[in-house]
Amino acid sequence: MLAAGPVLIGAIRLLKARLLGRTGPHVLQPWRDLLRLFRKQPVLAENASWLFRAAPAAAFAAILAAAALVPTFALGMAGGPVADLLVIAGLLTLSRCILALAAMDIGTAFGGIGASREMTFSAFAEPALLLVIFTLALLAGTTNLDVIADALRGGTYGLRVSLGLALIAAVAIGIAENGRIPVDNPATHLELTMVHEAMVLEYSGRHLALIEWGVGLKLLVWMSLITTIFLPFGAAPAGASPLLWLAGLAAWAAKVGVLAAALATFETVIAKMRVFRVPEFLGIALLLGLLAAVFLFVSQGLA
Repeated sequence: MLAAGPVLIGAIRLLKARLLGRTGPHVLQPWRDLLRLFRKQPVLAENASWLFRAAPAAAFAAILAAAALVPTFALGMAGGPVADLLVIAGLLTLSRCILALAAMDIGTAFGGIGASREMTFSAFAEPALLLVIFTLALLAGTTNLDVIADALRGGTYGLRVSLGLALIAAVAIGIAENGRIPVDNPATHLELTMVHEAMVLEYSGRHLALIEWGVGLKLLVWMSLITTIFLPFGAAPAGASPLLWLAGLAAWAAKVGVLAAALATFETVIAKMRVFRVPEFLGIALLLGLLAAVFLFVSQGLA
């Protein structure tokens, strides 16, 4: 996943460029940019504290820990017993809060605006995410991701309206959490619209490389979460042979590729919404998560 995160960003950029009729950058261009940034000395403001210096590594470590808990091509991995959805959500929230604090550390206007917008969006996204987790926990009787994926992989619960609503809510939350269009535009530097880019505007060199690497890894974590829960087919079962691991790895790569193509197409045909419309967008995700939980609770009560 460490190697595939920047490649995923490069693939999305290439697909968007091709859809717009341009040649586009090479799929490995993000890796070239990361290597170039790692060779550069970071430039720090005079009033930068230890928090500003440590934030990129701490945020990247939190995302990496979350990535280690998400089963990708096989179930029953070493982190399976502790792969709790609440823990994964907490680690991703921790990385966001670290960058928001670092953005306010320097005291620039851009950092404060970006941090304020980021935390405002998270105030709507996190309750919706908790409702999705509650729906899955109500269905499987646990918040352990490995157990949930194994149950859904075996078709124990069949097709349910609640899972469809939870899927739509999870996709909307993932778009907001990763700062993708229509919530945010990762390619913009307009001060009136940028959110994540405003928080990291003061970073450079190896610090910026860690942040950009974390962005690609976080997007891959979200796509892996969606494929593991809602598209669990193809994953190797616990205790499978290495041949099944290879088949599961191919299935995981194919599913992530389909999601990347869908995201590139979606971002090409839709415009970025106004900042003040984002709470409405996330409010719909919150409503869908609530409906998923209510429908499942009622259906289980009637059963």
